[in-house]
Amino acid sequence: MPEYIPLEIPEAPKLAQNIAHFARALRKAGLPIGPGRVIDAVRAVEAAGFTEKRDFYWTLHACFVSRPEHRAVFAQVFRLYWRDPRYLEHMMAMMLPAIRGVQEERSARAAEKRAAEALLDGAQPDLPDTRDREAEGTEIEVDATLTMSAEERLRTLDFEQMSTDEVARAKRMLARLELPVKPIPSRRGQASAQGRRIDRARTLRAAMRQGGDMHTIARQRPRPRWPNLVVLCDISGSMSQYSRIILHFLHSVSNARGAGWARVHAFTFGTRLTNITRHLRQRDVDAALAAAGSEAQDWEGGTRIGACLHAFNRDWSRRVMGQGAVVLLITDGLDRDDPARLAHEMQRLQLSARRLIWLNPLLRWDGFAPRARGIAAMLPHVDSFRAGHSIAALEDLADAISRPDDLGEKARLMAQFTA
Repeated sequence: MPEYIPLEIPEAPKLAQNIAHFARALRKAGLPIGPGRVIDAVRAVEAAGFTEKRDFYWTLHACFVSRPEHRAVFAQVFRLYWRDPRYLEHMMAMMLPAIRGVQEERSARAAEKRAAEALLDGAQPDLPDTRDREAEGTEIEVDATLTMSAEERLRTLDFEQMSTDEVARAKRMLARLELPVKPIPSRRGQASAQGRRIDRARTLRAAMRQGGDMHTIARQRPRPRWPNLVVLCDISGSMSQYSRIILHFLHSVSNARGAGWARVHAFTFGTRLTNITRHLRQRDVDAALAAAGSEAQDWEGGTRIGACLHAFNRDWSRRVMGQGAVVLLITDGLDRDDPARLAHEMQRLQLSARRLIWLNPLLRWDGFAPRARGIAAMLPHVDSFRAGHSIAALEDLADAISRPDDLGEKARLMAQFTA
């Protein structure tokens, strides 16, 4: 254990109190912070000083952040607590957007609503008393019979805009969601009286038992088999919130009995490719994702889609893509590598798969267009292009994954290339 040199602390240590309150907000937002880290943070700030905001930020970051997925939460809580002079109004606007005079001009950033809930800790805004003015205004009746329920609203809510409680409820809903697939007829046959193919071996064996006379003709039909599911999930900085929740969904698919998949193979990629298949086979979802997170060292890093697809096509394609595998590619397609190389690797991946389905969270925007170089290079080489930003989008995927004619939004977006 390190020994700290005694430091002189002022009689009214307001900074220490603020750091302790900041640590409580981080702990409520999900970061594992105990009293020891708070003491370390206070002493680190005392030793490093806090004249520069950048130094102050990274001093607290070094004391409180221990995992890559905690960086976004820490950044938003720090911005709201230490750097934004109107942080309380921003938080109230995110929690209660109908407050008069407090309107956000932009949508909440990643983990921002979660940070706001952690800082407010159940506090309610001090709204003006309008009971005396109710008689002066016009009475308006609202028919709420068609209002969405809380679960229906959660189905359509963007993963990136969910609060801590909403994320937990979304994970429970995804644990019940299934991803069934229809069987594929194989070359092998099985006995069937209504089969169209003649079973020569069974017919000859029956004839030999009758002294060579052929009295009946045995028939067979193709034996059904189930394909493999191969998932390539982007865990770069722009996809971190989506990938965490989608990995919960993949864990339930991997451990669902009777779902129809022969095997489920899962890979994560950012700057490098990581195989997390064996980790998702653990029954406990928290232990499985913790092991997967420790295996993948490029969480919330950069993106090299072309290089990672090349590594998959070279090292893993022949091992896991047999028997007509269906591939789910989960990424926003924002890549700065060579577009020609990316298009080549996407073409190889499509030719190796029975179906290649691309889930892109950016498709949630009404004005989405394939203007980015990476998206333009990848789009022609997928069989279906669909959104993947909400529970409803994953439910639509479950309905469309067995339809070979489903193109999603590919046809509409491909028409923009020729327009």
